[in-house]
Amino acid sequence: MTVTLESLADEIRTALTSDPGPGGKDTVCKIVSKALLDKEFVAAHLKDRADGEHPREVLFEDPDLGFCICGHVYAGSAHGEPHDHGSSWAIYGQATGETEMTDWKIVKQGSDAQPKLVEKERTYTLVPGDAHFYDVGDVHSPSREAPVKLIRIEGANLDEVQRSNIKAA
Repeated sequence: MTVTLESLADEIRTALTSDPGPGGKDTVCKIVSKALLDKEFVAAHLKDRADGEHPREVLFEDPDLGFCICGHVYAGSAHGEPHDHGSSWAIYGQATGETEMTDWKIVKQGSDAQPKLVEKERTYTLVPGDAHFYDVGDVHSPSREAPVKLIRIEGANLDEVQRSNIKAA
């Protein structure tokens, strides 16, 4: 049976209601991995974008828990800067292509005017079916050389979340 957006949202809601902590997020990673490998789900929700169109689309936002299911479609290379998700967590799920992710460690806390300074900690590759949890405050950066499609679960809609000021040391 194919995964639907509604069934994905229901399973995520159940997992986060049962365990809002790390165990629940681990369960959500497993749920997302299943959806990432469903070709019908990917085709239905991760449609190619026109040139210049924003790569992120909010597919679902839970009215009670606040989590979002977002589709990300990148037509070409993209190289992100080190960032966190402010007061939110996120799960990146790779549907097609490969994303090289770098985790960063904070080496100097910033202040109102000064950014946090970070250094590279490790780099790894996400391939189709992989889902990776980034907790509140985890600093990471994605790099993609070719077209990719992703599902990202956000603990809160990141359009409304202020992120930290972060720079590589």
